[in-house]
Amino acid sequence: MKIDGQERRLKIALVGTRGIPASYGGYETLMEELAPRLVEMGFEVTVYCRSHYVDRGLETHLGANLVVLPTIRTKYLDTPVHTCLSALHALGRRLRGKGFDAALVVNSANAVFVPILRLAATPTALNVDGIEKRRAKWGPLGRAVYAISERLACVVPNVLITDAAVIHDHYLHRYGAESTVITYGVDPRPPRRREWLEKLDLEPGDYFLYVSRFEPENNPHRVTQGYRGVGGAQPLAMVGGAPYANEFIESFRRDADPRVLFPGAIYGEGYRELLEGARAYIHATEVGGTHPALVEAMGYGCCPVVHDTPENRETAGSGALYFDVTTPDSLAEALEWVRSHPEEARLRGQEAAERARSVYSWERVSELYADLLRHLAGEGPDQA
Repeated sequence: MKIDGQERRLKIALVGTRGIPASYGGYETLMEELAPRLVEMGFEVTVYCRSHYVDRGLETHLGANLVVLPTIRTKYLDTPVHTCLSALHALGRRLRGKGFDAALVVNSANAVFVPILRLAATPTALNVDGIEKRRAKWGPLGRAVYAISERLACVVPNVLITDAAVIHDHYLHRYGAESTVITYGVDPRPPRRREWLEKLDLEPGDYFLYVSRFEPENNPHRVTQGYRGVGGAQPLAMVGGAPYANEFIESFRRDADPRVLFPGAIYGEGYRELLEGARAYIHATEVGGTHPALVEAMGYGCCPVVHDTPENRETAGSGALYFDVTTPDSLAEALEWVRSHPEEARLRGQEAAERARSVYSWERVSELYADLLRHLAGEGPDQA
């Protein structure tokens, strides 16, 4: 942006996640990958973070500024309280003459706080991810909040972002709301060591991998149940966890097959180790759009074994093996095929990797977000 003939870096706020460095899920991974790329493109980026995920003393990460704020650590208040405080902080900056040129907010539940950013004269894009009201983890109150938020998401932001064509069509057909589709990406980087493989006693190419938050709609309980019907000695590494879900997690961990490993949530180098070495990746999620973990597994050449939904088919394409997560035998049959057809499974993994390279790329995703944010800030071609 030019002011009095001088170039000025656009100030961008990234709001609604737990923050970076990423140590949780898809939204956090998006911020981890997007923020430094936007910085490289010349933006001044500020990421709002939660104090129980990010050290209050950490002021920058990968070139992005961090604002660490508190919240209330309960299932229903963690996200909204923090996003409200973040929006108010951004408003305060505007009142001091240091406002943002544009903001990206994630999670449809945060739609109610977008007007605070608009009050701060900050054009805002809202990424709604999937159809949150369908998630099994929410009770009646949570589903009602998300149903209201879904409607608000159609009217309060300047731009509505969806991450899959299926989600785009939902908003268009149900509410008449147009949206910009921007998926998640993958940037496969070979790991430098095999620390986690050694720690878990896993042999490259000789184990199955599941990665997700351990929540009902992601079906970790059904995956462990279905794995009982798989022969052989190959382990299944169940990577993940979830806050506020201890009872649910214990319900399927205590009676799991002895071949099933539960190492907890793993990020960074260890995560890449597990992706590169897995024979197949199991994706059992029922709700959402483009799932980051599925895209990442495809990028690393894992054979995708995927629960059959329109969203998952849109992501994984024709090369994946599809199963019905509500039928344990269906998953067992798919994994038996992978176990007994290693070369064919490897070729399916190669096909998945090629699809990830051509369709899902963090460079492409970042360029799309950069163009959108420039447009919001008045730099787009429509504003020329």
